[in-house]
Amino acid sequence: MRARFEHNGSPRYLLYTIKRFGLDRDYGFHLDVELVSDDLESGMETIRERLDGGGTDLVDTDFISVARERAAGANVVAVHPYGRTVGGLVAPEDTDLGGIEDLSGHRIGVTRRLDKNWILTRAACREFHGFDPDETTTLVEAGSRDGLTRMIREGEVDAGFQFWPLVPELTRTGPYTEVQSVSALVQRLSGTERKLPVATFVTGESYLDERRETVRAFAAASRDAVDRLVADDGLWVEIGDRLMADDDPAVVRAVRDGWRGMVVRDWDEGTVEGMCRLFDHLEAVAGSEALGVEAIPAGTFEPDP
Repeated sequence: MRARFEHNGSPRYLLYTIKRFGLDRDYGFHLDVELVSDDLESGMETIRERLDGGGTDLVDTDFISVARERAAGANVVAVHPYGRTVGGLVAPEDTDLGGIEDLSGHRIGVTRRLDKNWILTRAACREFHGFDPDETTTLVEAGSRDGLTRMIREGEVDAGFQFWPLVPELTRTGPYTEVQSVSALVQRLSGTERKLPVATFVTGESYLDERRETVRAFAAASRDAVDRLVADDGLWVEIGDRLMADDDPAVVRAVRDGWRGMVVRDWDEGTVEGMCRLFDHLEAVAGSEALGVEAIPAGTFEPDP
């Protein structure tokens, strides 16, 4: 199984654990991991080129993007949950932003306009505060997470919706604060206490058809890796040394705790139903134009491949 993931994305902690303990070998497959730049996250063609085109067997992305790309013709399918991979609104400590209700009139940074953090925030603002920040803010697209961090540090934006593992690197090492956790918006919008996996592992339909046992083996290895990462603090010290640009123990602990709160070990039909309800809510308040897709196409999720 050829897995291609962003070099600064949090799935690398899971993949590292699978390889570190030989969990792929234990479950009878070989996981070949390649880490790439997140500059490749440029639009609908990305997953098609990686999966549908046959060059890669496994990636991760949010389920809205899977639905959007499947509706556009990509033969891709979500086969296992990853987690509630949303971020936070980060601003300088002296910000006048008290929450998302104060976004109007500010320059706000995002990786790209269809970033899930921005879609969720627009939905929450429309539902709970009576305005659409897409109409009342100046949105600045950074193009990558690294670029967004630079914009926040250099003051090119008043605040930015950064991906969750990078939030501690800002708030623990500089004069920055997390104004709003987007995971709280997910729960409020979904109207449920059940933790929903916003991000999923995705493969191509042809790969699933030909290598279904390998996909099942990956799911089993992933569950074992999650168990280790939840229970073993020492493993996170190793991960901090090997995988994190900032191995400050306070930052490592913050990322560890955030990861444990974010990850979803497994899913079932009930989980998928909850994800569909969240999608319907987002579509109702943010609109299909903001989501880039009108409905979740049949076959998008395979909770039991």
